[in-house]
Formats: sequence, structure tokens, C-alpha cells
Amino acid sequence: MSALSERPQQPVVGLAIPHESASLHVTGEALYTDDLVHRAKDVLHAYPVQSPHVHARIAGLRTEPAYAVPGVVRVLAAADVPGVNDAGVKHDEPLFPDEAMFHGHAVCWVLAESIEAARLGSKAVEVDYEPLPSLVTVREAIDAGSFQGGQPHMERGDVKRAFDESAHVFSGEIDFSGQEHFYLETHASLAHVDENGQVFVQSSTQHPSETQEIVAHVLGLHSHEVTVQCLRMGGGFGGKEMQPHGFAAIAALGATLTGRPVRLRLNRAQDMTMSGKRHGFYARWRVGFDAHGHLRALDATLTSDGGWSLDLSEPVLARALCHIDNAYWIPNVRVNGRISKTNKTSQTAFRGFGGPQGMLVLEDVLGRCAPLLGLGADELRRRNFYTQGQTTPYGQPVGHPERLHAAWEQVYASSDFATRSAQIAGFNEAHPHVKRGLAITPVKFGISFNLTAFNQAGALVHVYKDGSVLINHGGTEMGQGLHTKMLQVAATTLGVPLEKVRLAPTRTDKVPNTSATAASSGADLNGAAVKNACEQIRERLAQVAATRLGVSPADVRFVDGEVRAIAFSSEHVPWEEIVYDAYFQRVQLFAAGFYRTEGIHWDSSIFHGEPFKYFAYGAAVAEVEVDGFTGAYRLRRVDIVHDVGDSLSPLVDVGQIEGGFVQGAGWLTLEDLRWDESDGPGRGRLLTQAASTYKLPSFSEMPEEFNVALLQHAPEEGAVYGSKAVGEPPLMLAFSVREALRQAAAAFGPAGTSVDLASPATPEAVFWAVEQARAGAQGPVEPAKNGHVVEGAPGRVPDQRDEDAPDYEPESERVQHELSRR
Repeated sequence: MSALSERPQQPVVGLAIPHESASLHVTGEALYTDDLVHRAKDVLHAYPVQSPHVHARIAGLRTEPAYAVPGVVRVLAAADVPGVNDAGVKHDEPLFPDEAMFHGHAVCWVLAESIEAARLGSKAVEVDYEPLPSLVTVREAIDAGSFQGGQPHMERGDVKRAFDESAHVFSGEIDFSGQEHFYLETHASLAHVDENGQVFVQSSTQHPSETQEIVAHVLGLHSHEVTVQCLRMGGGFGGKEMQPHGFAAIAALGATLTGRPVRLRLNRAQDMTMSGKRHGFYARWRVGFDAHGHLRALDATLTSDGGWSLDLSEPVLARALCHIDNAYWIPNVRVNGRISKTNKTSQTAFRGFGGPQGMLVLEDVLGRCAPLLGLGADELRRRNFYTQGQTTPYGQPVGHPERLHAAWEQVYASSDFATRSAQIAGFNEAHPHVKRGLAITPVKFGISFNLTAFNQAGALVHVYKDGSVLINHGGTEMGQGLHTKMLQVAATTLGVPLEKVRLAPTRTDKVPNTSATAASSGADLNGAAVKNACEQIRERLAQVAATRLGVSPADVRFVDGEVRAIAFSSEHVPWEEIVYDAYFQRVQLFAAGFYRTEGIHWDSSIFHGEPFKYFAYGAAVAEVEVDGFTGAYRLRRVDIVHDVGDSLSPLVDVGQIEGGFVQGAGWLTLEDLRWDESDGPGRGRLLTQAASTYKLPSFSEMPEEFNVALLQHAPEEGAVYGSKAVGEPPLMLAFSVREALRQAAAAFGPAGTSVDLASPATPEAVFWAVEQARAGAQGPVEPAKNGHVVEGAPGRVPDQRDEDAPDYEPESERVQHELSRR
């Protein structure tokens, strides 16, 4: 194995230890950004003036009435910005807009002695609006030709010929919702300016360096004049990768202008109405299979809902295209992508970063087409898996596809899939009003940032004279356990007990130019950087120890707080003594570590390359039970086998798998974002802006039996201590729940019924799928059709003559033969 992957004797990595802040979390002692306000004096509170219109020109702004409100100190507006009035990296997000682009857009901000005074002050600000035409849905944007950013194109093979030669061809569409992050801690920033003019911002941000850059250019400063610290976050999920920058800039601007600390914390309704969400997508597709159910061709157009500005919509769309294949070999592919511009919040990163949206398209296609092909959905999926030597549509070899097969086979066996399938068939036969469904789905997810430059990290490690160790790194902690893993990496590399190592909060003046803690790459990048810094120190200490032990430095070993030679009879010297000796020999006891991911390259202009270091694999089996009268359902059992390589911290990884799965199930089955699409005065308003109207997974939605296993004997060469990323891939294991619901709904109809299932598959959506199944060959029952449609009656391979789908001319005039099983 490589030096990066190889583990020493008695490593601390691999031990199942609790999260480093677990006790603080459960006792309420863990501090978050907004908790720090009580440690500052004379703090001002910021409150936004939000637009009541979905799209309007700001014709007039009068802030004077706000100053009549007791406690109001300052109203921030565009004229107050000394630098650039923009909070986005694409320069399309004015911090103080002259045009409100969505319902709830902040026009200006009020600073006051209390949050209540700031709220009352915001009500006093007078704004003249001139309403403008608006676009709320993706389809409205498509009809209006309202797009933004690049329109990537990915193609391989001869798609036209493949369709001509396909035995079965289907086309359809799917329209699916985004997702609210609903992190427990809303956006928060606390800024102050010291006596030297240095701006210090405490921010709940996944990307402190970019927050630093945005604050600096808004204030007209250089980056070295701004320091950003992230103590920890109460959840992020991608929602704090780009979105915190503007809020931090408002707090910093207020602190600069007033000379007092400024606190900005959104309440839940503000956070939901002002911050971006997972991108919803509308996709049109056409797919061809051979006579044995092997995928031969896919032609699709994916349109994402970008909202009012670009934010991260371009890389999100790119990753959606890169993951539309999921785990399946498709020899001929043509996929186009585009970003609609709508009058909504600017949609942003969310766990999976477009990957889940791309995968959902093909998983929906397979689930819909399996009964039309006369195949079980599990068999259709299995026979299309990648095998050794095959490449993705964008040209990257699929490494270790045998691990995909191993995870699938292991969970198939451990879940007793075959036996339970037969039992469920018997249950469904005996119960006309309640049906069960069982489904198995795979995951293949690429790890690394698509933008190659982001695949780098730094760390700073200090060893003190008493042998204690302090580490800084560029990653941020949002509950995912990154800091826990970094402590384990440092302890393992230095050969010291875990209690010897402490971790400091993430700060831009300790480790500069960091990448976002995102793309599931936090442990890979920062772990390798921490390891590099620790190795530098260990090599210097080996020289000191070698002199004392009378051996070559290459023969010195650091194990569990002791230093000895490789010989069994060697003297064992305490770590602290070697460190103390090193200090008096004037040996450097600190080091800056660095890591850059090797072997990756990407050309976005031709959508080709090898952007990912490796692929993470997994498979899940889910069983559901559906009530035919209401569409209500319960998740009876879930079995997961997931590939995390050689785990750095198994307890943390299992928690990430469980949490990711549940969050994915929420997106696919519960969390129904709704905007007012009417032409009334509330048009564009987010209707689901609280937990009372936006349903989140709770204990009642947890599976009654939840089995999670890590794929064994699968170390990843070239990754830190052989581990793999775990943050995002498990979310897509939840496709198994949606597909199980499809199976259960179809069971209400004749054998071989194919049903359309909306996403999210709420009880209402499941009910209409059940009604569709009951209608059998008569077709879907209204009002369904909130998802995709397959041409022709259910249970029949249709004649493909749809000239509208998806942006191509009809490529096959042959009438496909029927597969009706009725």
C-alpha cells in the first residue's frame, strides 16, 4: 500500500470512539456561533427588511422612520458599502438589491440594541415597490426561455444507432422537488472590529476562506485584514457552503460602521424564506434496452431550478450529469443540462450536490420500466451493473466495481431478500387493502470536487514541550465527526494516545486558502494534510530518538506514547522525553502540512476527464407497508451495506450512514416544498416555512428494524489510512424506500403493473399511485401525473413517436412489440 494508506502498529484510527463533542452536545454545553454573543459587550442585533413581492423594482427606500423607533442605531443600505455590493462569487448577488428577486428578499438591514427593536425598526422602513413579471416554476422558466449559466453536454457512443437497434424503447419525464436543509442552527454571524481595524467574524460557515474573501471585498479590504472562525455548526448539509457569506458581510459591515459588535441570526422562518435549498429538477428522457434488459441508450435533458442567481448551480448540474448513470453501464449516452432562472431563493449545495438528482432520474426509469420489460426491478438493476474495464459516460474508469457487486450480494443475503420477496407476495395476495413492497438499490458516488483546484488542504500541528499536541486544519465541524477523525489521524501518525491531542477551532489566520468542507472530501483532504504535518514532526523526532537509542532513524517506532527501536529488546522511551530532548536540541516542533489530490483531471468544456479520486459504493434493501385507503405507509425494515474503505472511525461512519439514509428518505418521501404558484398577491411565497407545514423525518418515520454493516476488506489505496468518504453517498441509499413504495403501490393492480410515483412520494402521492395501479390498463387516474409518464398504457411497451421528448428528432419509427402481461 502507499504511505498515505498504510496503517502503523496499534493505530488510533479504526477505533469505534464517540464523537469528540458528543458529551457537550447532549448536555447543552457545546457552544455555537450565536452562543458567543453573551461574551461580547454592547452587541447590536441585525434584522432584515424583506420584500413582500416575488419580483419587483425598488423605486424608493426611506429609512428615516426606522430611526424613530427606540433602540434603532443604524439602517444598512447599498450606499453604506465601501467595497463591492455583492455577496456571490459569480457577482450576481447584490447584497443590497435594487430589484427584489424573490418573495422575502432582504432589501436592507436594521441594527438595534435588541432584536425586538430591530424587528420594529424593519417594519418602519418604507419601501416603494414596482411589481414585475415573475417565474415561479421550472416549467414557466422553460416556456419563457429563462436560463442562466452554462449548458453542459455529455455524450458517448452512437445514440441514434443504439435506439434504432434497441428491442424496447421508452420515453417519459420526471419533475421532482428540492429540499430544505433544516439544520438545527440557523444562519448566524457575530462580527467585531479590534483597535487595529482587524475584522473578526464568528460564522456558522462550511467555507471560512470564502466567507473571508466575500467580507473583505464588501468592505474594500484585503483578506489579511479579515479573520473568520467557525467554532462548530449545528448542521450544514451544504446549506452553509455559499449562503453564509452575505450574512457575515452584513454583520461585518455593521460592526465596521458602528464600532460595535453585530450579531445576525436568522429565525427559522427567515432562514427558510431567505436561504437556498436543494435544486429541484425537471427531466425528460428516452431509454433503450436490448432483448435481455440491458441498457443500450439514454437520451435526457435535465433542467434544474436555480432560483434567482447562480450560486453553485453550475457545479451542482455538472455533478448531476456525472451521476445520472449511478451504478449502471450505458454504452450510448447523450445528456444535456441547463439551469432555469426563477424568482425563488437561490438554490444551493445540499448533501449529494446534484448527484442524488441525477441518480434519481435513472432509478426512476428502471423502476418504471422493469415491469414493462417483464423483469423484477432487482434483476434489471443487477444485470446492468458496471464491471471491470468499463468507463463512465464522461470517460473515467470505474475502479473496483467488484465492491459494488460485493455490497449488493452481501445485503441481498443478509436481508434474506429472496425469502422475504416470496413472503411479501403471499401477504399481498391475502390482504386486498394493505400491501407491502421490497426493493434493493445500489449507489456509486464519485469523491472529489469537480473543480480540480478545490482538491487541496492544509493543516498546522504544534507539539508543546510537555508532549501535548494541538492541531488546526481547514475543515469545519458540522456534527459529521470530521474533528473526531482528525484527532485520530494525528494520534495515529504521531504514535501517541488520543488524550494527548487537542483540536482548535477552524480559523483563516491559522490555515489559509482552504476549500469548503463539502463534496464528502473533508476527511480525505484534511486528514492527509494533518498526516503530512505530523509526519514532518515525527521524522525530526526520529532523528533525536535515533541518537538516544543508538539506531538508524528508519528503525525508530512511535507507538502508544512510547518511542523505541524496531528491535524487540529496545529501550522504551516516553514520548514526552523525546519531545523535551528535541526542544533543547533546537528541533522544530511544529509543522504546516499540505495535501493535493493526485491523479484527477477534468475538462468542463468537453465534459470529459477523471474528476474523482475514487467511487464509494453501497446497497440498501427497504421494506414498506402501504394502506390502500389513504396511501399512508410505514417503513418496516432497512438493511444497508456500505463501502467506507478501511474506516477511520466506525462509530462515526455508521452514524453518518444512518443519518444520510434518513435524510434521503425525507427528501424522497416526506419533505414537500411548496411555493404559491397562483397569480394572487402571495405569488412566489414559500408556503412551507416552518416545521408545522414542512414535514421532516422523525422517530415515527424511522424503520422498525435498521441494520447497517460496513463493507469489509475494502481499503482504498491512495486515501488517508485506506478510508473512504462517508458524508454524502449514504443519502442515495434511500432510493430503496421510494422503489419499495412503488412496488407496494403496484401490488394493488394486476401483475406486471407499472406505476408512476411522484417525488416526494408523500402519502397523497402514494394514494394516487395506488389508484393508478387499481385502474390497470385503463391508465392513470387523475389527479396523478406529478412525476414522469411512460407512453402507452401501463404494462405495455409503447410505440415511440414522441417528437417532444427530450429535444431530439424521433429516432426510431419501429413499433415496439407489446409486453402486456394482462
